[in-house]
Amino acid sequence: MFSPYYKRSGRSDPLDHVALNVALYGPQARWTMTERGRSALDRDASNLVIGPSSVRWEGGALTIDIHEGDTRLFVPWQRPVRGRVRVIPEVLNRAAFALDPQERHIWHCLAPRARIEVEMQSPGLSWSGKAYLDHNRGAEPLETGFNTWHWSRAHLKEGALVCYEGERGDGSLFASALRFDAHGVPEPVDLPPIAALPDSKWGITRRTRSDIGVAEVRRTWEDTPFYARSELASRFMGEDVVAVQESLDMRRFSSRLVQFMLPYRMPRRKA
Repeated sequence: MFSPYYKRSGRSDPLDHVALNVALYGPQARWTMTERGRSALDRDASNLVIGPSSVRWEGGALTIDIHEGDTRLFVPWQRPVRGRVRVIPEVLNRAAFALDPQERHIWHCLAPRARIEVEMQSPGLSWSGKAYLDHNRGAEPLETGFNTWHWSRAHLKEGALVCYEGERGDGSLFASALRFDAHGVPEPVDLPPIAALPDSKWGITRRTRSDIGVAEVRRTWEDTPFYARSELASRFMGEDVVAVQESLDMRRFSSRLVQFMLPYRMPRRKA
């Protein structure tokens, strides 16, 4: 989706540009997004292998075996990132939603509520907690379809709420809120009022929704020239919640400076 190599290739073979993105935050932060070619890819209906890492459905859980390395600019050595993550859906949703009238961009919230189990060998970390699983696919580049978008989601006492809004590439606006009930069935609900958030350190405009029109940034997990991911304290459907929020600026992404910077964050290997 963000590969500079795929863009330069003319976007002829997406399966020649695959990567597993792992982001760990905190004192032992790690980041991996090593792109690999078609020869490193193997897949079927239940399994996806990308180089030494794999993703598979096993025993009702999405199991992710991670064997990657974190290489960053100005850090001359590669730090190993190895471990296993299991995402166990509590409910499943079969309905996918188009984000544009031409249905070139599809979003599918597979598991609005899930549990996660993390066992990392390197760095040595383990925890369990709440999780979420979704999927995006498209028939055109993301920067063609959208200028900006803002997304947020939160677990409720029963079910979950997801808010999606932004500006499409043609300048039209979109905004929606979906409540997933305790069985994972989605239902459109009225959008809560806009809650403005402070810009990220890179100057990314952030926005969310809240019953009272106010939300607080508790942590900024990811802050890049075109993308920010944050943890919020907010209020949805009459409940105080901890929400995950993302803001994306595809105009920034398309700039020459960001395209120049991307290979330092996303190296490529043939296998």
